[in-house]
Amino acid sequence: MKLLSLYWSLLRYRVAVMIILFMLLGAAWHGGLTAIDPPVLLMVLALASSYVSATSVNDISDRKIDEINHPGDRGRPLVTGAARTADLWILFGVSSVLAVAVALAAGPAAAGIMLLSVVIGVAYSLPPARLSYRTFLAPLTLAVAYVGIPYWVGVVAVGERLGTSDLPLMLALYLLFAGRIILKDFRDREGDAAFGKPTFLLKYGKRATCLLSLCAVCAGDALLVVSLSDRWWLAVLLQSYIVSIAIMLHRLYRMNSRKDEQLSIGVGAKMGNGLLLTLLGALILSNQGADWATQLIFGLALTGLYTLNFVDFVRHPDRAVIGYKG
Repeated sequence: MKLLSLYWSLLRYRVAVMIILFMLLGAAWHGGLTAIDPPVLLMVLALASSYVSATSVNDISDRKIDEINHPGDRGRPLVTGAARTADLWILFGVSSVLAVAVALAAGPAAAGIMLLSVVIGVAYSLPPARLSYRTFLAPLTLAVAYVGIPYWVGVVAVGERLGTSDLPLMLALYLLFAGRIILKDFRDREGDAAFGKPTFLLKYGKRATCLLSLCAVCAGDALLVVSLSDRWWLAVLLQSYIVSIAIMLHRLYRMNSRKDEQLSIGVGAKMGNGLLLTLLGALILSNQGADWATQLIFGLALTGLYTLNFVDFVRHPDRAVIGYKG
């Protein structure tokens, strides 16, 4: 029972949901998700388990840093004393085996991808590679783990293979996420600085970090437009999310208080999720045989809801609550 509680604690559902979205996008891009297929459900569990595997070793590696950055955070059981290091090693082993075993039920290719995911999680957090301490490799590795692996798994789950037609969309999603994940360093800078973690933010400063994030978002957007060349109306619709993200990056650069910085990052992340949901919904409707007008109505409705929330935040930032911390 304790192991199950730890599993849920380290799943950190906001990130887990985002990873699953990338997986579903891979499946939907190949015409899948016309029904709830067992392989897709199995891969959701496998992905969740591989993520728990990664967070387990990361929490072990970064325990002292987390004591500074996340004091009292129930999602950090080592920090709160809810778990011992030995407990997390056990969880790492169980979740790693579970990720590969569940994926094996969907096929050997899926199991191989999940094994690669576990290896990346270990290389990111533990010596000798310890990629989390590599200034440029850290965000690029996380983008592979959070975007590339899930997307690939989604393709395999619907019985397809990665092809050249996937490259523009995969690279677009990869760059959009890389622009987002590099901002995580704002949340963690006190602990990172105390233990000499050479993050991009600490090495090059706030201005360079915001600029790099914006460049990644713009490059990702360009590739997104290319990938949706046969759905020009959807590409145009998604630009509202990109503009909102750019506005939040500018706000992040201007703000000085930690709360305002985290609000800017959180709202930008929420708009990024809106982009993913709008794209996924349109693809699923297309796979179900809906015409472009139906897809457009759906896209307009969802974009409108996200835009209203965004405008409300811009007008009343004092009423906002930090929900996504970087």
